[in-house]
Amino acid sequence: MSSKRLRSDPESRVGGKRQLKHQELAELNPLLLEVKERVSEAWSRGLEYSHEKGLLVDIQPFTHCVISNFIQSQTLLEGLQNELLQLNFHEKSNDLYKFKQSDDLRKKKGYHISSLRKVLFEDFRTWLSDILGVKLESTVDLSCAKYEYTDVLLCHDDELEGRRIAFILYLVPEWGAGDGGTLDLYDSDEHDQPQQIAKSLTPSWNTLIFFEVSPVSHHQVSEILSEEKCRLSVSGWFHGPSLARPPRYIESLSSRNPHIASDEEILYDWINPIYLDVSTQVRIQDEFEEKSEILLKNFFKNEKFELVCEALRSPEIKWKRRGPANKRCYDQAEEDGLPDILAKCMGLFCSEALFLLLSNFTGLKLHFLASSDNNDDEDEQEDELEESDGHEHACSSTEKGNKSDSTEDDQRKKGDNIGPNKVEMPGESPQNPSVPVCRGELRHWKNGYYTLIHDTNVENSEFALDLLLCCGCEDWNDEFGGITSYIAKGEDEELLTLCPEDNSLALIYRDKETLKFVKHINQRSISQCKKTHEKKGFWDFSFVYYE
Repeated sequence: MSSKRLRSDPESRVGGKRQLKHQELAELNPLLLEVKERVSEAWSRGLEYSHEKGLLVDIQPFTHCVISNFIQSQTLLEGLQNELLQLNFHEKSNDLYKFKQSDDLRKKKGYHISSLRKVLFEDFRTWLSDILGVKLESTVDLSCAKYEYTDVLLCHDDELEGRRIAFILYLVPEWGAGDGGTLDLYDSDEHDQPQQIAKSLTPSWNTLIFFEVSPVSHHQVSEILSEEKCRLSVSGWFHGPSLARPPRYIESLSSRNPHIASDEEILYDWINPIYLDVSTQVRIQDEFEEKSEILLKNFFKNEKFELVCEALRSPEIKWKRRGPANKRCYDQAEEDGLPDILAKCMGLFCSEALFLLLSNFTGLKLHFLASSDNNDDEDEQEDELEESDGHEHACSSTEKGNKSDSTEDDQRKKGDNIGPNKVEMPGESPQNPSVPVCRGELRHWKNGYYTLIHDTNVENSEFALDLLLCCGCEDWNDEFGGITSYIAKGEDEELLTLCPEDNSLALIYRDKETLKFVKHINQRSISQCKKTHEKKGFWDFSFVYYE
């Protein structure tokens, strides 16, 4: 008898361990079952509901639910946190976000991760399906994210085929709004475009937030401001039938205008004389034709540039915020009422003299006096045939070697260069009835500003020459953001980056497959502002020219 009991002791110990593990399995807060019917009613009828034990359904700005103490076992949560922090994280960075993300957690075998996965994929999915009255698929996207100092996820709606519910579970230390990293929810306009932040949710340990993915579920993770804390979370999507989506709103094109009549004197008033030398223009055109981009330093005369910088600090300038937040966020100067020097500067970029000078710099046909060969007509006919076959191979900002045989390259012929002192007054080229046009703006950049790539951007659907000239960015560091980045459509790798640089004229020729954005300006830029006694970031003149 005793010998049998001795043999059973190891089994008892093993059984004890199994029992301990069973006790550590993740279990949902029992409150969820208690209030399920009330939550379901509130969700279906678009009503608010709250429970004193820590559950809230809110309908503004769109329906979402906040559940405190989501998982019962604190011991399991601490083990989960430690297990997650041991994972390999990958730096994720593009126009929309910057943070570190783990691999897909659906295949991770850690005990605590497996336990969380089980409760999410089974118990919580069943609860959610009952709340929504929709059968959610067994496939669930699940990953872990670490947000640290200056990390951010900008405004987006999460919409992707099959996504029905987005969720996030926070495993953060004590956290306050001053640490950043809030989940900001946007209200929407009549076009389902985000307007402004209507609600900010501060991360809290063991709190889960979920909402339905829809055309108006615009949200962001605000920039992390704490240099010590890590915003650790597990997030993903439950899949099911997608909500109906209206056609995406397409913004109207910005107004484009032909050049303003001017003579060459405007160039001599503003521009560094070296760039008005014909031999210099030939060298610039050679380099531009090879690379499709160039940076011309000290472009304005020093005295003019200093006057422009001084005027940009004027409180009389009227700035308006450009949005919506899922596409851009920066200030644009209203041209009415600009200080005289800035109005003249804007006029320079629209002037006939500058159109011709840019033609000399680039070889593009931005003026009827631009250099051309006798074979232009033939080339244009061949180009039209190529385009009709869908085989245009335009030179893009990506090309770093030999020129391609392209529509735009064919137009970049070297001939007798015409200096700016040969500018003639208006008229259309008899050989080419199309009129070159431009659009432009004066922009103000500071912490929190950015632009995003978006699939409804009609401005990038054609060949164009980008012009950029920055002011007030002395000692700017690329770690601050504010960099203009060019990428190929469908790719994340940067083809070209432009860090803001005072009084340097950047010219970039892009094709239909080249996209651009300005990287989010982060908290680090504030230290630069203090160093130079500036509080307003920097400014740029941004113009686009079309042949």
